[in-house]
Amino acid sequence: MVIGALLHDAVEDEGGLPRLRDIEANFGKGVAKIVEGCTDSFEEDSSRKQEWELRKKSYIDRLRNEPEGTLLVSAADKVYNARAILEDYREHGAAVWSRFKRGRNEQLWYFAELSKVYEKRGSNRLTEELKRVVCELTQLSAGESG
Repeated sequence: MVIGALLHDAVEDEGGLPRLRDIEANFGKGVAKIVEGCTDSFEEDSSRKQEWELRKKSYIDRLRNEPEGTLLVSAADKVYNARAILEDYREHGAAVWSRFKRGRNEQLWYFAELSKVYEKRGSNRLTEELKRVVCELTQLSAGESG
């Protein structure tokens, strides 16, 4: 699980399906399954990814049926991401949203939908922390557009 967590973005960020096959060859099927479950795009060329909304909706749908280990790695990743955004928001304000392909509303929607999936599968410290951070970020940035 730790190796899967370390490599969770490798496929979508660094080579698509060939990278997944490489991970399986080097670390085994279990690690590859976690990485696959945490991946929203399998394109070798990142410029050929599906539109953001389609990728995220598909990922959310797939996540509902992923094994517990994959959910744990995914939730840890999203908590880290949400905390980083919150910290940056506190320092830079609304400018933080310009770093993303989609703005505030879409990012918060994505985190909220993921949170629902994690919570439905079983609440734990990670799911509670994600809810807390997203709620704080939503409240701090209330009234902003985008």
